[in-house]
Parts: sequence; C-alpha cells; structure tokens
Amino acid sequence: MNGTNTINVTKRDGSIQAFDLEKVHKVLEWAIEDISGVSMSEIELKANIQLYDKIPAYDIHELLIKSAAELISEQTPNYQFVAARLISYKMRKEAYGEYSVPPLTMIIERNVELGVYDKEITNLYTEDEIVELSNYIKHERDDTFTYAGMEQFRGKYLVQDRRTKQIYETPQVLYMMVAMTLFSNYKDNRLKYVKDYYDAISQFYISLPTPIMAGVRTPTRQFSSCVLIESGDSLDSINATATSIVRYISKKAGIGIGAGSIRALGAKIADGSVVHTGLIPFLKYFQSAVKSCSQGGVRGGAATVYLPLWHYEYEDLVVLKNNKGTDETRVRHMDYAFQFNKLMYERLIEGGNITFFDPNDVPGLYEAFFVDQDKFKELYEKYERAHSIRKKSLPALEVFQSFLTERKDTGRIYLMNVDHANDHSSFIARRAPIRMSNLCCEIDLPTTPLNGPDDEDGEISLCTLSAINWGLINEPHEFEKYCDLTVRALDELLDYQGYPIPAAMKGTLNRRPLGVGIINLAYFLAKRGLKYDESAYEVVDEYAEAWSYYLIKSSANLAVEKGKMIYNTDTKYSQGILPIDTYKGAIDNLIAHRERLPWKDLRKQLRETGIRNSTLMALMPAETSAQISNSTNGIEPPRALVSYKQSKDGVMAQVVPAYHHLKNKYDLLWEQQSPEGYLSICGILQKYIDQGISVNTSYNPENYEDNKIPMSVMIQDLFTAYKLGLKQLYYFNTYDGAGEMKEDEHHTYDTGTTNIEEEDCDACTI
Repeated sequence: MNGTNTINVTKRDGSIQAFDLEKVHKVLEWAIEDISGVSMSEIELKANIQLYDKIPAYDIHELLIKSAAELISEQTPNYQFVAARLISYKMRKEAYGEYSVPPLTMIIERNVELGVYDKEITNLYTEDEIVELSNYIKHERDDTFTYAGMEQFRGKYLVQDRRTKQIYETPQVLYMMVAMTLFSNYKDNRLKYVKDYYDAISQFYISLPTPIMAGVRTPTRQFSSCVLIESGDSLDSINATATSIVRYISKKAGIGIGAGSIRALGAKIADGSVVHTGLIPFLKYFQSAVKSCSQGGVRGGAATVYLPLWHYEYEDLVVLKNNKGTDETRVRHMDYAFQFNKLMYERLIEGGNITFFDPNDVPGLYEAFFVDQDKFKELYEKYERAHSIRKKSLPALEVFQSFLTERKDTGRIYLMNVDHANDHSSFIARRAPIRMSNLCCEIDLPTTPLNGPDDEDGEISLCTLSAINWGLINEPHEFEKYCDLTVRALDELLDYQGYPIPAAMKGTLNRRPLGVGIINLAYFLAKRGLKYDESAYEVVDEYAEAWSYYLIKSSANLAVEKGKMIYNTDTKYSQGILPIDTYKGAIDNLIAHRERLPWKDLRKQLRETGIRNSTLMALMPAETSAQISNSTNGIEPPRALVSYKQSKDGVMAQVVPAYHHLKNKYDLLWEQQSPEGYLSICGILQKYIDQGISVNTSYNPENYEDNKIPMSVMIQDLFTAYKLGLKQLYYFNTYDGAGEMKEDEHHTYDTGTTNIEEEDCDACTI
C-alpha cells in the first residue's frame, strides 16, 4: 500500500491515529497461509485505491474483504477462501472482542442474558454437558467456507442486532447450538446425537433451511419453510386466509395459496341482486397480506397462487404478471401456477377445446379435479353439454400457447399436474387430497379451507426442510447415517416449534410432514464424469433408491420408537405402498426398474407398525445452502464455473466445487442443447419421491433458428414432463447473452455473459 503514511484512521471511540500498515500485513499473511494462487500484494494494491484519510477502522477490514472478493475469477478462484477467512476474522473480533473464541458456557450465558438465545437451553443441559460440547466444537472448520458462504452467514444466519450489526456468535457456535436445541429432549445417547448432528451439518453432509439456521436457538419458534393455505369461496374463508398469510409471512415462511375455488367475475350472489367481483380483487387482497411484513428485516414476503387451468377467468388470470395493461387488471407481486390434468393434455392432442367454468356453477367438479380423474372427466363433459351453465371455450392449442407465452415472458408462471400430485403421493386422495403446492413448487400436502383464523376444522400444511449433500456421498450405503440424523432432527423440530394458527398445528402434528432434498448434484455428476443425460441415469437411479429407502426406513423405525403419526391411515405407507409402487411407467424406458434394497421387508414393517412422518422427500431450491456448503445449487446444472449472485449485501462470486480438477467435467446449463436430459433425471428422481421437485425449464435461444424458442419445443417439453410423472414446473429460464442484471424480488434469472443471478427467496430455499 503506497502513500499510506498520510492516512489516519478513526477508531471506534472517535480517536484518530496513524494507519498501521504492519497490522494489515499480519492479517493478510494469516489469510493467505497455505492457499495457492493468491497474492497479498494484489489485495493490498486493490484496497489502497479505496483508502482515504480518517477512514473508520471498521471500514479498513471491509476494504480488505472486498478487495479479495473482487479478485475471485476463473483464473484466480482461491481468493474466495482468502475473503472468507477475512470475514471470519472480522466476525470473531466483533462477536468476542478477539480472534479466540470463548467457551460455549460463556457465550450461552451472555446471549441468554441479552435475550437473543432461548433461555430454555440453560435448563436442558448441565454445565458439564455444555463444557463437553464446547470442547468438541471444531472452530477450524470455519476455514473451509468460501466467500459466498461466509457472507451468507453474517448477512442472514448469525444471531445479531440488525440495527447496530452487532454479531453474537460465529458459525461453529451456531451449528452446535442448533444441534443442542434439536436433540435436547433425547434421553438415550443425547450427547452422541448432538455431536453426530453437529459434525454432519458443520461438514456440510446435511444442509439446513433459512428458518432453522436463523431461528433455532433463539426465542423464535417457527422453523417450517413452506406454508400451504387454501382459501374457500366465502368471505370468512378469504379473510382467514389473509390473516394466516400475515402471521406466517412475519415468521419468514414462503406461502402457497390455493384460490381456485373462489367464484368468477359476474357470478350471482344470494338472489342475484349482487354479482361477484371475481378473483382479481381478492388476489390483490392476498398480495397486500404477503407484502405487509418484511422477513426478518431482510426482504418482503413471497407467495405463489394455485389456480385450475379451467377457471372461468383464465384469460385474465394468465396475464396477471405481465407488464402490459393497467394496475387494475394486474397483480404482479405474486407468482401463479396453473393446474393441469390428463384431460387438458388430451384436449390438446385431439385438437379439441378447453372449457372454462366458474367453480361455483359446477358442483363436484373442483373436488373431483384432485380426487378422481374419471369422475372429473365425466362431470366436465356433462357440464360442457349443459346449456344452462355459464361457460367459455377456447381451442386447447390457444390455451397452451397463452400459458407458455406468459411463462416464457415472465419466467414466473408455473405448472402443476394435479393428477400426478395425487396418484404418486404418499396420501390416499379420497381421504387427504393434494389441492395445491407451495411457493417454490416442491411441496404436495393436504389442505382444508379455514372459515376463520382460529378454525380448528381447517388445515394449513407446513413442511420442514433439509437436504443431503450428494456430492460428499461416495457409496449409496453412506446415506443411512445422514438420512437417520436428518429425519430425527426434523421430527424433533415439529414438537419444539410453535404454531400461531390452530389449523397449522393440527395438520403438522397429526401428519408430521418432512421434506428432505438434495444439494450438489452437478458436482456429484462431474466427479464421476457424467452429464445431464443417459450417461447418468443408472447412477442417479441407484443413489436415489438408497436415499429414498433410508429416509423411509428411518421414519418407520422412529414410528416403532416414538409412535406412528396420528393420521397414519390417511397414507399409502400404512398399506405398504411406496413411491416406487406408483411412479409413471415411462421411467422404465429410461432405466429398468430394480430393487437393490430390502423394500419387501420395509413394506411389511410399514403395514405392521406404521410410519412417523407422512412425507419425507421434496427437492427444493437450494441457493443459499449451496453457497454455504460450497456446493452446486440443488439438482440444477451450474450456469457458469464462476457465478455471481445478487443479494442484499451486493454481488457475491461463487466457484464450482473442485474447480481445478473438474472445470472441464461440469455440464453447464447454457451448453445443454435442450432440457430433455435434465427433465429425464428429474423423472428418475421423482420415482423415489413422495412429494415433488422444483423443476425448472431452461432454454438457450442460440440453439434454435432465428434465436427464437419454438412453441412446439416448449409444448413438447410439457408433454415430456407429464409423461415422466413430474408434478410441478417452476421457473422458465432463458439465456439472453446480454450480461444485464435483471431485478426481481426472489427469482433467479440468467443474466448473460456475466452470469449474475438474483438470490432466491429466503423462505423456501435451503
């Protein structure tokens, strides 16, 4: 740093002293130790440009972090570890006043006294136990984080005062406190479970969602990521839905809203002296509820609304997000999913029409849409023939084209195949139908409309998430340990957390649903030399089988140990029916069905002793957790070897795992010629999953004539997804090559050559 002899520094107490270059040298020497391909002088040179007289001491360290981070590139990827170490150093100084971490006992006592830790933790563990766990913590694991991961920690997860930015803990303390809290009620082998779980999450074998990372150990008692709220057609139900949205948005949850039963514009009310205002005013009402509270002071809430494709107002609903039209006809700050079934696809194949009805005018149709496809077809055709019923009709091709046009143009109009969601579900549809999904299109759980916010006859579904890091698994049998730890921890969480609405407690404690997903699939494939194509089918099938088997087996064993869930008979599991018994046969054309594990014995156990959790698997987005774990995002192909994520803290660079060894092995998203291989792998995974997958469709226009994605291609991909049994389609991503950052509240967009992406909503990413 040249010329720094004229620079003075403003200390925290307001005093002024000369800038000490030697201190900077020492910190940087420590930060680059044993890291290849980095230079202390490069960091100093970059920082020097930004120094100014009387700079606050606090800002100098931030300059060093920023300077190291700006040097991260494909040519010099290891600066990500230097920047992370610099953040770690700064966090420790801020949290503890020095780099050394004090004993856990002292940290807990201080944080309980400050009110930032749950005081219950001091009553649940003896001092000797806390001392033992304090000695077990491996603070050196902080050195394994990358810049993006460490930034996520200090921005979102560490307990802190968001006004003053005072930090009260560091990552390894967070991990140990989460483990201690979740296993606090265990009596046998409690400390062993705490240590094992701490090792699993701090070494990234298991990843956790935002509500757990940020909330467990604090006085907060809501840790479910996904909330599914179904609205009925009455004003009482609509108001109860809005109230429920507000209560859960304030708790950092992502919201799925089922609004498909609300009657259409022009419907008669009472004797016909009043006509209904239709769906759109009530969607505006829900939107206001969603945006009414910020989530932990970080961002606004987010929701996806679910609507049947055949709703009378379809033509107005499908354009709600586009930029044409007036504010009176648009509701842009929520996302929308349209619900399809086999009949809709048949109408397209046959060149027929899709008829739109007001759900209020066609008794039994909305219910049958989810429960009984034969009954739905019978009623649908009956109502089409009835001259007295208000209806509209459009060519199916025109309907599909309008849906896909809006999906492509906004990236945010989603799809749900409701027949697959019910047929390939762990629930018996006539007892517990699936009528909707969640914000990010991977959760499939039963719901019942509320007639008031405290209505105990209604049911709000919550799902509590986690994920297994496939990239760290070398053999299928290794899943057993991590699946068991995950199921045990999440199941404990259901009893530990609070429920602001009775209907949510009813659904959660009676059904005990969990959603365990996958991160780092792209790395898993790359290190085996596999692509998102037929080369990977056999391996993905083998590992997915083991992952699914051990999750179900863990819950079955837990049912013996702690008791089966109350609504056990609502599940196919109670009959010994597994996901591998209800998947779509088209998957067998990709990979022949094999049962490598003792599924027969598991079926027998499930029939005899039941299951603890009604659902166990769901493949969610994993943006934030992937960054923390130095993993690729969920099951997604990476967009680039170095990607840049837009967050509230700025742009963060992230490098794919094992860059130096595998940079030529990764199957990058925009180099793929079509979504077919990715969709096929999703189909193979879906075979083993009792809930759904956040499946994206991504297109590079450069692969098509005139750089335009043909409508026929997009329609064919819908058919492919349906044929393979996929339940939902999430984002529509288009590569534009422009290199411009596209702003939005929670969508991940491609941004061309610079590969800058907006980070996903905290609520539903893990």
